[in-house]
Amino acid sequence: MGVSTVSAAIHITPVVIQTFFRHGKRRAQKFKDSVEEEEALDDIFFDEAFHIVKAFIELGVRNTIESLQSFTNTHVPAPYWAAVAPVRIPLSLCNDAADVLIKWFGPQELKHVVGGERWWQVRGMDGIDCEWITENEYLLNDLHVGNSKQLSKTDETILRMEHLETVMLMTVNLGGFSWGSINTHRYQIIRYARKIRGRAFAVNYRKAPQYPFPCPLHDVISAYLYLIQPPIGARHQSIRPSKIVLAGDSAGGNLCLTALTVLRDMGMPLPAGAILISPWVDLTHSFPSIMHNSKTDIIPLHGFLARPSTLWPIDPVPPLGGRVCATESNPPPKPGHADTLHPSAFRVQEDASTDTTETVQRQEEMLQQSPKHASRSESRASGKSKALGTDMGDCDIDLWEPKPPKVLMKDPDAVPLELRSQIQQYATTEQLTHPLVSPIVQGSLGNLPPLYIIAGDDEVLRDEIIHLAHRAAHPEDYRVRSGLLREGNRQKENATKFTTPTKVHLQVFDDMCHVLTVFSFTQSAKYAYRSIAEFVKHATNDDPGLEPFPELQRPPSRASVDSEVLGEHMAKRSPFQIFSRKTSPKAKNVLRQQSTGVKLYNQEVTAVANQIQSLEQENLSSSQSTTVFKGDRLETSNGRKVCGFTSIQDGYFVMVRERVDIRGVTRDMEPREEMACLQINSSQIGLIKEAPTIRWHEGQKKWDLMFAHEARRVLKHRKKIERQIQDLLRSAREQGLLLVGETDSAQMRDASTERSTSMNPIDGTIRSDRRWGPLDLNDEHPPPSAIAKRRDTPESLALIKMAIYHSAPVTHLTVPRIKPMDAQVQTHIIPGVHGLRIWDAILRSLNLSSVYTPRPRSQTQSLNLTTLS
Repeated sequence: MGVSTVSAAIHITPVVIQTFFRHGKRRAQKFKDSVEEEEALDDIFFDEAFHIVKAFIELGVRNTIESLQSFTNTHVPAPYWAAVAPVRIPLSLCNDAADVLIKWFGPQELKHVVGGERWWQVRGMDGIDCEWITENEYLLNDLHVGNSKQLSKTDETILRMEHLETVMLMTVNLGGFSWGSINTHRYQIIRYARKIRGRAFAVNYRKAPQYPFPCPLHDVISAYLYLIQPPIGARHQSIRPSKIVLAGDSAGGNLCLTALTVLRDMGMPLPAGAILISPWVDLTHSFPSIMHNSKTDIIPLHGFLARPSTLWPIDPVPPLGGRVCATESNPPPKPGHADTLHPSAFRVQEDASTDTTETVQRQEEMLQQSPKHASRSESRASGKSKALGTDMGDCDIDLWEPKPPKVLMKDPDAVPLELRSQIQQYATTEQLTHPLVSPIVQGSLGNLPPLYIIAGDDEVLRDEIIHLAHRAAHPEDYRVRSGLLREGNRQKENATKFTTPTKVHLQVFDDMCHVLTVFSFTQSAKYAYRSIAEFVKHATNDDPGLEPFPELQRPPSRASVDSEVLGEHMAKRSPFQIFSRKTSPKAKNVLRQQSTGVKLYNQEVTAVANQIQSLEQENLSSSQSTTVFKGDRLETSNGRKVCGFTSIQDGYFVMVRERVDIRGVTRDMEPREEMACLQINSSQIGLIKEAPTIRWHEGQKKWDLMFAHEARRVLKHRKKIERQIQDLLRSAREQGLLLVGETDSAQMRDASTERSTSMNPIDGTIRSDRRWGPLDLNDEHPPPSAIAKRRDTPESLALIKMAIYHSAPVTHLTVPRIKPMDAQVQTHIIPGVHGLRIWDAILRSLNLSSVYTPRPRSQTQSLNLTTLS
């Protein structure tokens, strides 16, 4: 049936009823047992909302990724009190961002780890769809611009919000890099814009698995450059980095953090700060909470699985021997590790001469075995290879295949398991420990702008988030394992270059699950929204002496009651009242009250101020010359714990550590020494471990059994699409398709050579700012899920068709005349959809109904696949 409004209602309705009765029984039992301790699920509304969200995600993983992507990109209209202006980042800015990443990676890493420098620049659309979002109340009434009558509604809206200096760059997400969009987060983004009294810039970045790492990161950096270096034709003025705050949840938080590290490494201007809400920073799942908190979180037990489709999984039918099985080889790689993607010539030679009949060792023997091979630079191996007189060319290395990743077992006497299928949709298993995939293993998280990090105490990502926050604030205390530093020159350089602590405010919310801001009606979420808004205001303040964390500002900086409550009142006005700028008597009465978010926030500010004041007084009455702070809420740049104390010697606060209860009241976090996730040895972080691997495999086996017949049909359908693409390419050649370096004047007479740009696109022309297309990747090796080089999915067929007939790269000399059967494809832009309808038309013309379950148009609006952007 696919994911639709109807299927969601059918799936969720029984959950709502069951939750209602279970809630009543649980509350009655607590009353009978005289249990006075409160928990978040005691609130019937949160109990219902939690199980509804969990049920929807479970419905999603029982359907194809394409179906879920389509549904979560269904257009959601903005409310009447919000101002929304859709824009598109042109390809020229995407090219600039690509140059930044190309320089960051370097030629060797691009070739061997990323798979090339072209494929991830290939996209279906002529740029990146984004939206400017704010409140109508904040727009200027009078617009003094020449020829303002000729402005479009979108241009006028952008100019009317130009006076709002503060910008939140939102990298929203919902489902592990693969689904979710601005539409799923629209009301949350509007709420952020209202509370910061500024504007938000939301990015619809490309989604995995069609566009895996580093495609989403490329789009986020492009969006940042668009803000600070607007291209010709953009209506907004250049925005100072000091007025920009990056923000993202889950996978979006990962992208915010990795974008910051790239900007830092390349010496580019950094934003004022970043807000990371439940950031997913360890894709290897090496922390304990990934197993312990599975029952109390909305994340599916077995991870983000999917019903088989032409897109995912890569191998719909399990490989011979299973997706996870006992390893058949000795190291390398060692247990817990994936193999290198950049072998030395010596490693390639030795693998070719390895005896395949050797006895497979136990895990303990493998771990004790001294490494035979150096990693990337491998000077020893290189020297040995030369001594042998062996010349291993690039051709031999290109044909080399890494061994399957090995799983670290609990039993040291066991033979390790090995993975034969890709687990994560965002990156291959060999890429999971790359610092731009799992930022928890960054060489250093120092020298970054201030970070406000939020986690739920009951979410599966809790431990990695807490560890991340402390790694950033205390780079000298939490170092990455040495093996990862050896894998790249930049990692090793960063570990010694960026040692200045990053200012961090960490808050862990009691009883809350992943991305608690989704449950905006709870006291916890109300406090979080207010705290986020105050952080943004302080971080973007131009006063160099102002603390980025308002809790530490002396005198205390309290939230404005008037602005907060009036904002909430304005949001509830009728359409007839919205045009009036006068404060009504009703609004004046509302202003006399404090909103929940403001009240809770100001209580927390007061608590911190009182703590600092009392501790300063204690210090003045003592004979010590060093300022001493008792407690575990505040930490300093050079402070050290001594009998529960934190001291400052010419230092400054670098970390605020707090827990927040279900009422939104903060308290000190326990000492670092008492937190298990901070006692994990660095050698155990970023490893592929047995428990999460077995749990994923158990779920995947259920899916393989449940959808066995469908998996076989998918394989047949892939072969059919391969034949269609071959026919398409042959037909295009006959119609006059020529690439750079080819000549055929006879064919060129029947094809167009007209050019245009992504800023002013003309259908059926060569885009002068589109560098590459899917026909330019013969010497590249992208991840197997990337549609840029695939030839067996409807999306890859649509991408090739787009590159040939509609928006050709500069590597094409001609654009063939489209056949009459293809002339029905519409390429105009629909307001509110801004650029996605062309994909709708192309995909429908390719008969995608055989892949997607048809749904009534009233339920899904239209098929808008941002993943093909």
